[in-house]
Amino acid sequence: MKIVIDAGHGYQTAGKRSKDGLREYEFNRQVAMFTKTLLEQYEKVSVFFTHSDERDVPLKERTNKANQLAADVFVSIHANAFGSGEWNSAGGIETYMYTSKPKGASELARLVQRQLCEKTKRKDRGVKTADFYVLRETKMTAILCECGFMTNYEEAQLLKSKAYQQLCAEAIVEALCSYYSISRKSNEDPKQYAVQVGVFEEKPNAEKLIKELKSKGYDALIKEVRS
Repeated sequence: MKIVIDAGHGYQTAGKRSKDGLREYEFNRQVAMFTKTLLEQYEKVSVFFTHSDERDVPLKERTNKANQLAADVFVSIHANAFGSGEWNSAGGIETYMYTSKPKGASELARLVQRQLCEKTKRKDRGVKTADFYVLRETKMTAILCECGFMTNYEEAQLLKSKAYQQLCAEAIVEALCSYYSISRKSNEDPKQYAVQVGVFEEKPNAEKLIKELKSKGYDALIKEVRS
């Protein structure tokens, strides 16, 4: 399964920062990294990024990459803002899908929204629709998560926190794995078994059997033992 994780914007995107200097991209990319690390613990999952630390990747380039990969799902990660940039009381979590309300996106968005709100304990602002470019131009199930407000002082401090970033990643991963029935990889180490064929008093007899076993494609060796 191909999962595309999109950390919105870039380090230098104009205006995308809190009053005390938090860049939105810093939060977005960290949640994306945590999400990738968690998803790599699951079976048959390949994770791809659309963003870059070097530049603000254009939206068209992001959606083109997801479409060319023939990805199964696209998740865009963001932090929200309200007003002119001053601290205010707007806060909480919201998850977006495209305006046509595709069935897959609708169900996944509800799962992600519920998990985000349960884990972060932030206000549930609900699942919403929007004509966002990354939702409109992707050819697969696509959602966009707004994980808190940079213009809310309390939430801005959370957005800076590794613990909060990890919670957001866990919520997204748990929702994805639930919706797509993705199984965690087994932690068991692969086992190997040795077979003993015989014990001989005369070494030539052991060598004869070794030769016969090797001729049949078996790995074999002679080990001296004491009675």
